[in-house]
Parts: sequence; structure tokens; C-alpha cells
Amino acid sequence: MAGIQQQQRVNDTVLPASWNGSSNRIDAINVEGHPQPWVDDLQLEDPDHQKPGWRKFLSYVGPGFLVSLAYLDPGNLETDLQAGANHRYELLWVILIGLIFALIIQSLAANLGVSTGKHLSELCKEEYPKYVKYCLWLLAEIAVIAADIPEVIGTAFALNILFHIPVWVGVLCTGCSTLLLLGLQKYGVRKLELLIAVLVFVMAACFFGEMSYVKPPATDVLKGMFIPKLSGQGSTGNAIALLGALVMPHNLFLHSALVLSRKIPNSVRGINDACRYFLIESGFALLVAFLINLAVISVSGTVCSAQNLSSENADQCGDLTLNSASFLLQNVLGKSSSKIYAIALLASGQSSTITGTYAGQFIMQGFLELKMRKWIRNLLTRCIAIAPSLVVSIVGGSSGASRLIIIASMILSFELPFALIPLLKFSSSTTKMGPHKNSIYIIVISWILGLGIISINIYYLSTGFVGWLLHNNLPKVGNVFIGIMVFPLMAIYILSVAYLAFRKDSVVTFLGPNKNDPHQQTNMEKGLTKSTENPELDRVPYREDLADIPLPE
Repeated sequence: MAGIQQQQRVNDTVLPASWNGSSNRIDAINVEGHPQPWVDDLQLEDPDHQKPGWRKFLSYVGPGFLVSLAYLDPGNLETDLQAGANHRYELLWVILIGLIFALIIQSLAANLGVSTGKHLSELCKEEYPKYVKYCLWLLAEIAVIAADIPEVIGTAFALNILFHIPVWVGVLCTGCSTLLLLGLQKYGVRKLELLIAVLVFVMAACFFGEMSYVKPPATDVLKGMFIPKLSGQGSTGNAIALLGALVMPHNLFLHSALVLSRKIPNSVRGINDACRYFLIESGFALLVAFLINLAVISVSGTVCSAQNLSSENADQCGDLTLNSASFLLQNVLGKSSSKIYAIALLASGQSSTITGTYAGQFIMQGFLELKMRKWIRNLLTRCIAIAPSLVVSIVGGSSGASRLIIIASMILSFELPFALIPLLKFSSSTTKMGPHKNSIYIIVISWILGLGIISINIYYLSTGFVGWLLHNNLPKVGNVFIGIMVFPLMAIYILSVAYLAFRKDSVVTFLGPNKNDPHQQTNMEKGLTKSTENPELDRVPYREDLADIPLPE
């Protein structure tokens, strides 16, 4: 890093001495201190060495499927079940809009990593003051824990349904099995991504198998998808819960890091191609997620609206949870459906738990540059995430675990602005992205949707708290004391969001080509850069520290 500390002045701009104008990406830091692998520059110069388009696309496949699991986690499944049971197919349009927005922000996260060579948490560390950096890190870690809670509990419920073991034992089994599956990282991240893709398609097959039994009316399903409607008691609350459960803050950190495990040509064309491939892959992965969510809502809505539904099952439909949904499906669709549901829930919880651990690793590495053994980092993240689930499942049992899922969803809604706003600002900034920054249309659309989601979450949380304060059974003195404690915290929260939104970025991480050398600019756009002083700068480093995170021998 000594070369980075030396400075030279080019065109009245302070640039690192190691930069010769041939790269438009910030240097990737190798945290292990070993030489980095580089892409053969013959592939950038000779068209005969280029892979066919479909083979190039396959080399980028993986991150989108890992990220899509956040939209299929047990917390989402529970909100889907409740929305279908209470409103049939009326809220399918919320899922459609939510996943379209998810595609936009996930593509922004991928573009940020590809264009800068660093992921979101590393850029936050460089941009914000020390105290802000540590606050963002703490909030990101809390978000990872909150996202892991429904995943761990969902897996424990699935094991309870399949093997009739206590929920708290299932929580422990979840932690052990996750660490074993993470051992696949020893053989490369591609193996882990393949396992995740298999689990996603297992879950898809399970829910579409159930939908083939109940046969929801296609006309009503299409109307629910494309005709916005909020009718019936609690429809607004269910819609907000669906929308809030879809956008996970830790997912933005995760996606911006996963794309760095791919080798990307160091040219405007190469970066644009990579961004396009990641967009296509994310679109396909989120389409699968949308179809699975559609199947869950359709199954729940069709079963709970059946005319031959017994009074006991009707009561169950009024308060569906992950644990009680299997009982309902077993009575209506037979014993096989209960097993199918449990298998799908197991696939959802287990695969989502793996990605939660992955996100925790990148957040710790990015914000803190924590240089501990990576298997220890895995273990630490997993233990922190499992601890609250284990305590609540032992004390409160299944009902307590179900309530904990609701609390975790509220925490995620609270956390969203602290990941989304930096992403929107960095991806729209010339100082961070250079020519790869968002177009004006994407900037306007993403900010409108982002601020809309944030406003909805803040409104939902504040009105929910005020409603609870007015209708609880606590003494007036207790309510006053709670109000005095909470309302200043809400004011701090709003001021913090405003600080992130209106603070002007001060750190320049993008370094473009020398404007006084048009030949160099033209070569860079084509990916034909050539340096006689330092040929290594003509090759693009990829983040080997993110491509393989092994467990100990």
C-alpha cells in the first residue's frame, strides 16, 4: 500500500502515484497480502480468445440466486400465507411491485461492486466519519441478526414438523448444519452457489406441486397481479408487511460483494457487459422468487376460501403462522402436503441462513477490516444470529418464536434506510462510479421508490407504536415514561436518515483516464489498454478474498 500513499498531481487533481490512467476502477485490496490473480490481457485484445456469449453469461451466474433467497425466506413465506388467507389474491400486485423495485436496487448494488472494485460496506468505511462508520456497521450487524431469526426459526419449525423434535433443538441443528454447508466454500464459492440454486428449485417444485392440487382460478390470480386493490380489514397492514419483508438491507451489502468474485475485463465495454449479465441473472432469479411467492399466496388463498372449510380450519386461517400452516394443509390437502410444506420450509430456512452468514462476513470485513481466521468469523456470525432464536424458543416455545419473527421484520424495516440511502447516493455519484453512474431516469425512479418504501416503513412503525401506546393496559405513568424514552429516539432516527440523504460525498474513489491522451481513452473503452511502465495495471484484479473463504484443513 506504499504506492497508494505517494501522491502525484495530474491535471490539478491529486492521484495515486501507482495509477497510470489505464484503469477506471479503484484498486481492489487483497486482505491476505498475497499476489492477486489477473485476467489474461490476451482475452481483452484478441477477439478469437473471447468466449461465446452464453458461456460468458454462465460465468457470471450465481450471485443473483444467492441474493434471491432473501425474497424466499421464512419471514416472507409467513407474510405470504397471512396475505393469502386474509385477502386471497388481492395483494399479488404488492409482490409484483416489490420485486420490480428489488430488481432495480439489486442491480444498483451489483453495478456498484463491478464498477468500483469494492463492495458497499468498504465504500461506506471510506466515505463516512469514524463514528458514523461504526454506527452503520452496528446497524448492519443487527440487520443480519434480524434477518437470520426468521430463517433459523423457519428451519426449526420444518424439523419439528418432519421429525417432531422441540423447536429449540431444531435451532441448534440449524446452526450446526449451516456451518457444515459453509464448508463447501473450501472448494470455491461456485459449489455453494450451486447448492443454493438446487435448494431454490426444490422449494419452487414443492409449492408448485401444492398449487397443482388446489388449482387457484387463473382469472382471479391475474386480476390480483395487475389491478391494485386494498379492501377488507387489515389489507393495508398486510400490504405494508409484504412490502417491508421483501427488501432486506443486508442483501445490498451481500450482492455488491458477491459480484467481486467474478473476473471482469478492465474496460468500459467489459464492465458494461458484466453489469448487463448480472442484471439478466438477477432478473431471472427474482422471477423465480416472484413465482414462488405467487404460488404460496395462491395456495393459501384457495385453501382458506374453500366452501367446505371446517370451522376449526377457518379459525386457523384467521391467524396463520409457519408452524400452524402445516396443520391446516394436512387437514385440507392430506398428509403428503404437510410433508411437502415442511420440505419447502426447510429448503427456504436453510439456504437463507447460509446467505445471512455470508452477508455478515462481508460486513465485518468491509467496515472493520477484521483480520481473523475466516472460519472463526463464520462461527461468530452464526452464534450471534442464533442466540436470540434459541433463548426465545426455549422460554416461549413455538408461539414465542412466531412472535419473534414479527419483531425481526419490524427491525429490518427500521434498518433499511441505513443501507439503501448510501447505495442510492454512491451509485448515482460521478466521484464513485465515473461514466458508469446511474442515468437520470434511474436516479429519479430509484429515489422515488426508495423514499416511498422508507416513508411507508417509518409511517407503519410510528403509527403501530402510537396505536400500541394508546390501547395497551399499562398504567398512564408507564405510558408516559415509555413515550419520553421512545419519541426522542424516533427523532434521532429521522435526523440520522436525513443526514445520510443530504450529506455531500467527499471521498473520490473513481479515477478516469488521462483527458490529455485521447488514444489512451479510446483503448480503454475497447479494453485494449497497454502500459509500458507497469503492465500489471492493464489486467483487472478480482477479489480472491471474496471468491474463496475456506474453513480450516
